[in-house]
Amino acid sequence: MASLVVVGAQWGDEGKGKVTDFLAQAADWVVRYQGGNNAGHTVVVGGKTFKLHLLPSGVVHERVKSVIGNGVVIDPLVLLEELDRLRDLGVQDPELFISDRAHVILSYHRLQDELEEKARGDAKIGTTGRGIGPAYVDKIGRAGIRMIDFVDPERFRKRLETVLPAKNNLLAKLYGARTFTVEEILAEYAEAQARLRPMVCDTSYLLDEALKRGERVVFEGAQGTLLDVDHGTYPYVTSSSPVAAGAAVGAGVGPQRIGTVLGIVKAYTTRVGSGPFPTELKNATGDRIRERGREYGTTTGRPRRVGWFDAVMLRHSVRVNGIDNIAVMLLDVLSGFDEIQVCVAYRVGDETIRSFPADLELLAQCEPVYERFAGWHEDITGCTRFEELPQAAQDYITGLERLVGVPVALVSVGPGREQTIVRKQLL
Repeated sequence: MASLVVVGAQWGDEGKGKVTDFLAQAADWVVRYQGGNNAGHTVVVGGKTFKLHLLPSGVVHERVKSVIGNGVVIDPLVLLEELDRLRDLGVQDPELFISDRAHVILSYHRLQDELEEKARGDAKIGTTGRGIGPAYVDKIGRAGIRMIDFVDPERFRKRLETVLPAKNNLLAKLYGARTFTVEEILAEYAEAQARLRPMVCDTSYLLDEALKRGERVVFEGAQGTLLDVDHGTYPYVTSSSPVAAGAAVGAGVGPQRIGTVLGIVKAYTTRVGSGPFPTELKNATGDRIRERGREYGTTTGRPRRVGWFDAVMLRHSVRVNGIDNIAVMLLDVLSGFDEIQVCVAYRVGDETIRSFPADLELLAQCEPVYERFAGWHEDITGCTRFEELPQAAQDYITGLERLVGVPVALVSVGPGREQTIVRKQLL
């Protein structure tokens, strides 16, 4: 079946944007299936850097059709800014389809997000403040506004008249914050309504028909498995399901339509925000990896926490996603180290733990058990075949395969699309 899910197998920021863009060269459709503009996917093409937040990472390919699925929460103003930035970079208006069932982030969601995070104090989650969580809460609480409502002026007004009194009551009485009027929001979003209206449609139907015709579809997730609201390090998670099963729900296709699951991993591990991180390096080695890997958030600019590769966590991701293959990103960042370490188990006291625990208090006590690999000092950014890599780098990749239990299909040795070693054709 010519469909593939690109899923983050760590805490997000693994390089899904580059992989999706690379695969889009052979795809007909690219579909973003969950999350919001709290995601940041960076694509480098022809020396130009594209930082995408809502648009699928295949959008820079003129012949590829792009879809924002029903599982995404959309800030219409951010989406317009992103489309305008693409045009400024020389990309023609993409063939973009937006699900009529996707929910909308509005101004009051952003304010609520900021106020809630501030109120958490020392227990803050590390939200980006973009309104994603409150929009998903409204969706589940049946107080959300969908794109089908948003692009119809009269229907949008009626929905605002229904939901805004309760939202204003929350903002004013719980937080002592400002409130919003219907007319204010209608005026703020009038241009977005008009510009996005032609793109809104039943994308589930379009994708089902495309798959029936045998067209090649890439489903792109945001964030990563350990940020999944069910399978991640709860409550330090996102508000949606980045795992591969989320592609079926978030794009409106049956699970039998999903062909291959590709897990994206860094050659090391990073995370943003609070929560336990067993392999975290709070030393000069961690600082060196952060600077070499430019580990700062695409969306927020926040420095990412850095650690060695965690195979315990990856085995958890392989299981909950049904990962068939993995892509190892940023291998070039590890050039220059005499030794590289990989966590193969955790130890708490006299106990050895080989599966990823749900208990965060237990996880915080876990000490990593490492397997050590020889490093390499050669520049690998020009390598185009696996055999061209230094033997130590080859051994590291095959070692990850052994420890994680699935083959490595792609190896990234630099930010450019062409800096990708293909060990297995996926589409």
